[in-house]
Amino acid sequence: MKSVHISYNASVFHGRTIPEEGSIEGYAAIINAYNLKVPIPEVISLISTKNRKYKIDAWNVLTPKHKPEDSLYGQLIFAFKYEGVNLLVLKKLFEKLAEKDIMVLVQTEPTGQYSRKIWFLYEWLLNKRIEIPDADTKIKYTVLVDEKLQYVIAGGEKSIRHRVINNLTGTKDFCPLVRKTPKLEQYIAADFAQQENSYLKNIHKDILQRASAFLLLKDSKASFSIEGESPKSQRAARWGKAIGQAGVNDLSKTELLRLQQVVIANARFLDMGFRQKGGFVGEHDRNTGEPIPDHISSHWKDLNQLIDGLIATSKQLLESETDAVIVAAIIAFGFVLIHPFEDGNGRIHRYLIHHVLAKKRFSQQGIIFPVSASILDHIDNYRKVLESYSYPLLDFIEWKGTNDHNVEVLNETIDYYRYFDATKQAEFLYDCVLDTIEHIIPDEIKYLTCYDQFKRYLEDEFDMPDKSVALIVRFLEQNEGKLSKRAQDNEFVALTNEEVVKIEDNYKTIFYKNKGANNIGKNPIKKDS
Repeated sequence: MKSVHISYNASVFHGRTIPEEGSIEGYAAIINAYNLKVPIPEVISLISTKNRKYKIDAWNVLTPKHKPEDSLYGQLIFAFKYEGVNLLVLKKLFEKLAEKDIMVLVQTEPTGQYSRKIWFLYEWLLNKRIEIPDADTKIKYTVLVDEKLQYVIAGGEKSIRHRVINNLTGTKDFCPLVRKTPKLEQYIAADFAQQENSYLKNIHKDILQRASAFLLLKDSKASFSIEGESPKSQRAARWGKAIGQAGVNDLSKTELLRLQQVVIANARFLDMGFRQKGGFVGEHDRNTGEPIPDHISSHWKDLNQLIDGLIATSKQLLESETDAVIVAAIIAFGFVLIHPFEDGNGRIHRYLIHHVLAKKRFSQQGIIFPVSASILDHIDNYRKVLESYSYPLLDFIEWKGTNDHNVEVLNETIDYYRYFDATKQAEFLYDCVLDTIEHIIPDEIKYLTCYDQFKRYLEDEFDMPDKSVALIVRFLEQNEGKLSKRAQDNEFVALTNEEVVKIEDNYKTIFYKNKGANNIGKNPIKKDS
């Protein structure tokens, strides 16, 4: 194997300012040395010359004693130890190396765990068997992915040939990975699902059922709003009904096609079903009509393999003990990156979050998690999370505009959509889950409780029918607790001025009293410290 200098010293690395003097090591250094056509990892390893160890922003700073041997084998060992498994980098690296170079890597330490990991990953990723006899059965098995660094499937599958336990969170056709971060670990340790279920047990069944119905509709409307649409109530209700059935049907190509038919009201101007042409998210030049992509969808010829892989990985993860929100992030964000349909991808992507959480029984009290409502409240962060991978990817996709102002992908891109780091997406989704538990669900339950109390007052004092109750509440909400002159002169002309004042006072007492201290907007669930 030709010797390549991999370790890299500079003050700036691929547009990022290095926090202090030192050398770039691991995957980032390998990408740079071999000119691999892949995005730089989110976190870069730096060996400090000042004997300091810390993490800051997107840097993992280590001491000189951690510095690897500056060879490909040494850098790969360093990467496995401190950065985990990066399938995209490894796939592109293996494609650049000759098989004889792989043989050298594998035979550097034939019985060593890292040689066997390289060996397994080469054969697994390239679907190719090299001329090396099976490992000695006396060698102890080693796990492929260090569970201290990344989330894995517990147990995994043993490869007798390599004496390696494959604990990857996916199949070779679709396998995003999620790094263990303090934020994710804290979220998982808090066990929000159990806390939420304990809280909901104390809520009257009638309130819970009504809250669930309102939240379904709210989530449906929010999902359309995210796409810049304002659907009619009937269309929103239809999609809300579909969300309410999340988890009932197993994920399949047929189920995805069914969901697209539910979400698309008018297919006159669309080619329904899986794309048979290019796709992108973005704008068109006003003058020329040329595409200006923010995200380029996977090549349509890869869709069959990618969707089969996503479905197989989904099945594997749903049957595992892997955290529900981590699984939801992998499947849902993987789907939207692939973008298999001409339209409907975003709403189905958010539906898949519901699907996974329901399948994993994240909420066992009959309430669907209205995560789209939380996403809409944090739309800027949502876009940043989507763009955090899509934007860097544009540098590695060769494309040209078509006559119909679409895009045609010219190079091989399938690996970009099946091997990516979903850590940012998982953290964002957990933020939304927390927001839902702390605010959205309690706010809706509190509102319904206040509404019922106010309704009883109106019924007792004025014998007011349900229709009038709903109307006066809406008017009071719209006018900050005051009944407008127009309403008093029309719909509620039967009320005296004194009665209107009493109603307004009671409304404010019930809905506004101790607003900062009640459950509206507060977390009724005890947090783990």
